[in-house]
Amino acid sequence: MPFDYKPFFKTLIDRDLTREQIKKELQLSPTTMAKLAKGENVSMIVLDKLCEYLNCEIEDVIMHIKEKK
Repeated sequence: MPFDYKPFFKTLIDRDLTREQIKKELQLSPTTMAKLAKGENVSMIVLDKLCEYLNCEIEDVIMHIKEKK
């Protein structure tokens, strides 16, 4: 996958928040939370909700990983 959500999980830890809190507050589905955990694609709407709720920049939620050629 060319994207990684490690910054999101680090941001949660830094702010003393849990995945369950985020899921409940933003009304995210279990499928969306699983996609984040597995590094799969999620919608821009979800990324926007996360940034808004956490009051952070996109780099605090997701990072791009360059593929080796």
